[in-house]
Amino acid sequence: MRTFRTRTTVAAATALLAALSLTACQNGDGSDLGAAPSALPSAAPSSPAADAPAPANSVSPAGAKGGNGTSTGTGTGTGKDGSGTGDKAKPAGKGGTEDPASFATCTGDNTRVTAVQPPRPINHLLITATNTGSRTCLAYAAPLLRFDDEQSTPRIIEDSKPQAVVTLAPGESAYASVVLSGERAPEEANGRVTERLAVLFASRDASGSVGSPAVVKLPADTYKTDDAAVSYWQTTMEDALTY
Repeated sequence: MRTFRTRTTVAAATALLAALSLTACQNGDGSDLGAAPSALPSAAPSSPAADAPAPANSVSPAGAKGGNGTSTGTGTGTGKDGSGTGDKAKPAGKGGTEDPASFATCTGDNTRVTAVQPPRPINHLLITATNTGSRTCLAYAAPLLRFDDEQSTPRIIEDSKPQAVVTLAPGESAYASVVLSGERAPEEANGRVTERLAVLFASRDASGSVGSPAVVKLPADTYKTDDAAVSYWQTTMEDALTY
């Protein structure tokens, strides 16, 4: 009798455990979740950074659609279209603004100077200075002239001043014209025939001459007076001969 009750108690406990186990393997809607863990599909763990919403003041990477284009890559890289500059500022020089201090000053040492009488206008000399050096040179203001052994120099025609200093790359030329006689009669202006001309080049600050002079022999019967005048250096022969 006692053995029968024991078996009955064990059977009842077993049935109760089975019922509890069946209830634990069901979710709220009654679906079966009792499959073995190995049969469930695996899922990669989500990244907190990817799932978290971006803060209100966040900045999109440069070039991303909808971003404001701020970049922390090479260069400054700021722009409304998302593009960055990336390159450093170009140094002065080729492709940029060149510093006049990097040029030489044109002198008799780095130029070849000639003087001829053009057919027109009459009573004129045309002075040509060609850069024979390896560096670009600047022909400042006007040539400073000395005829023969004279101490004075002809006046400069101020109306001929160009808008910029004449810059000569190697092989290029600058031009200036000399009005040999003014409006005064030759006897009033001390006219005479001259044979030699020294051409000096002005300094950058126009305080005087710089470098060695270029000395040229003048065409035969070059006649000048004390009221002779010279133009500023010009970039073309045509411009020089308009004065």
